[in-house]
Amino acid sequence: MSDKATRVPTHRISRLGKLASLATRVTGAMVTEGAKQLAQGKRPVAKDLLLTPGNIKRVADQLAHLRGAAMKVGQLMSMDAGDLISPELAEILARLRSDASPMPAKQLAAVLTQELGSDWKHNFVEFNFKPIASASIGQVHQAHSDDGTKLAIKVQYPGIKKSIDSDVDNVGTLLNVVGLIPKGVDYRGLLEEAKKQLHAEADYLLEAELLERYRDYLGDDPDFILPAVQRNLTTDNVLAMTHVSGVPIESLINADQNTRDRAMRLLLQLLFREIFEFKLVQTDPNFANFMFNSEQQKIVLLDFGATRSYGDNISNGYRHAFSAILDADTPRLDAALQQIGFFNQDILPEQKSAIFDLVTLACEPLMAYGLYDFGSSNLAQRLSQAGTVLSMEKDYWHTPPADALFLHRKIGGLYLLAARLKARVDVQSLFSPYILK
Repeated sequence: MSDKATRVPTHRISRLGKLASLATRVTGAMVTEGAKQLAQGKRPVAKDLLLTPGNIKRVADQLAHLRGAAMKVGQLMSMDAGDLISPELAEILARLRSDASPMPAKQLAAVLTQELGSDWKHNFVEFNFKPIASASIGQVHQAHSDDGTKLAIKVQYPGIKKSIDSDVDNVGTLLNVVGLIPKGVDYRGLLEEAKKQLHAEADYLLEAELLERYRDYLGDDPDFILPAVQRNLTTDNVLAMTHVSGVPIESLINADQNTRDRAMRLLLQLLFREIFEFKLVQTDPNFANFMFNSEQQKIVLLDFGATRSYGDNISNGYRHAFSAILDADTPRLDAALQQIGFFNQDILPEQKSAIFDLVTLACEPLMAYGLYDFGSSNLAQRLSQAGTVLSMEKDYWHTPPADALFLHRKIGGLYLLAARLKARVDVQSLFSPYILK
């Protein structure tokens, strides 16, 4: 996270001006580079002029400064397009996933005064103005309440809610105009979903409710730690929770094999419980949302802003789909995918067959007998290649329904984490309680 505080632009015109200024600078840089290449006797290609390191940095830096929707749009796009997006956009998204600069103390104090009253400091014996985490729509501060309880206070950037729709539209237009969105992608549908998701994530009272529901479902599970909401200090723009500690989950790469295997087994088992029992899924697989408490040997779960409820139709659809995969029952898999919401557009038989192959490949860990070695499977690369074949050679680009999109994002994120940790997990045994015959 950058230590340099930057004031978040709160006015819609100011934010629009930032993007317009960016477009002008990018265009100017393209003209300059084009003239240079012409002088060297080269024939400039528009995309090459656009995607210079300088321009990529300009786009990434500006989107990071605007935060909020400007950062989230690309993330939501990337979970649909995966590695099929251009390497240049992937580089920009990687920059956006890094922490944003914090807002200045004066602006932070103004938000806290507005939300908790002019005497907001009286609620704490200590409040650290330097954030311990900073993300797309808010930053987190450490504090201690009057009774000594250690707290994590998430404070939303001012103006985010009002800017969501315009930022999403502006950023979508920018990425499309500069050629960073693959042709054939229903990016407008993705933008509308991005707006809905961001409005939900910007509602901290809703996040508090989702966190409490999730805690109720998990009960006294001995393997997980979750923060507890402090309702007396929580508003629509401030979320107060107990502080939970741990080390980054990916740091377990230095742990012994049994610890790594157990961590991933618990997370994959929890995923099945989320889909089939809770019907409430925390869909953001960002590694920062998982930590490991070494002292208690428990997994810490954080950030429930992207938590989604799933109806029986979707939950049962995936239960039938996974069961059909295990039975190699293609007609049943077809019916399950249609129940989930796939194939709502015209599709050729060879395209549908390619999708079945892709889904089957994605379920490779589920089909393995005994331990599946994520570390040596290169599954992510093979899925990327299969997706490329589907969209490029089979000429079929299909955006799944939003519920499926977010669920696939979670599954893919857990696969990546398992590969990072070189974990070995018997996934089939974890699903066995839910198999439908």
